[in-house]
Amino acid sequence: MIKLEGGEEKTDAPRAFSFLDKTLFERRTLTLFGEIDMDVAQRTAEKLLALAYASDEPITLFIGSPGGHVESGDTIFDMIRFIKPTVRVVGTGWVGSIATHIYLAPDREQRFCLPNTRFLIHQPAGGMGGTASDVEIHAREILKTRARINGVIAEQTGQPIERVEKDTDRDYWMSAEEALDYGLVGKIITRIDQLV
Repeated sequence: MIKLEGGEEKTDAPRAFSFLDKTLFERRTLTLFGEIDMDVAQRTAEKLLALAYASDEPITLFIGSPGGHVESGDTIFDMIRFIKPTVRVVGTGWVGSIATHIYLAPDREQRFCLPNTRFLIHQPAGGMGGTASDVEIHAREILKTRARINGVIAEQTGQPIERVEKDTDRDYWMSAEEALDYGLVGKIITRIDQLV
């Protein structure tokens, strides 16, 4: 806090954020919380690239998100796989929808979660409007996206595609233990020193 004339106090936010960013960067740690959109995707991709350019040492990404924009999630998913350093993900709170897709980017042994994390998989949704032709085009694209995301879930969890298609037909919630059994999570951890 900064004291101004007349006793008014003002938060020194830029300094606080600068210290926070510097501390996390030095420890090669990123956080991804809240709804995923293009701004979040850009900032996350930039931070992943910056850390990759700085060193080949592993990066840890903490994620707790209800999901959001599919293509924004794809950007982060692809960037995790694109850079050279290993990225470890740690789920916390809840990891849903396209956030689960991001969570699945690393190999299973690099996917961790805290004990109270919940996971949600489901089919992508789309707000369609316009002419009948436009609605038809949107519907085709949603089906393609659904098939692609289901394929990633099946590949990264070891589940048969038929089961994934059935599970994602509606909201499918999993506790940390259920997600571990499903193949989504590699290890449930309770302490930071278990990130190995």
